[in-house]
Amino acid sequence: MPNIKSAKKRVKIIEKKTLRNNMIKSGYKSAIKNFEQALDAKNLEEAQKLFSLATKKIDQACAKGVIVKNTAARKKSSLSKKLNSAMA
Repeated sequence: MPNIKSAKKRVKIIEKKTLRNNMIKSGYKSAIKNFEQALDAKNLEEAQKLFSLATKKIDQACAKGVIVKNTAARKKSSLSKKLNSAMA
């Protein structure tokens, strides 16, 4: 444990930021999982709605700095490939 006052404050701040990051990460992972479940169930209309929601969540995570720009682009590309192959 830190002894200096500023170090104690940093520990508190890091804990709060970690919780926030985990919440955002969980949100976009859940959105991706729901999208993939809709694809597996062959529910294409629902999958299209969930695709836009998952894309939005990924973009939000990227904007907050939880994931890197290239990671976000890779995940969105992967999801769009899955959707396009299911539509064909």
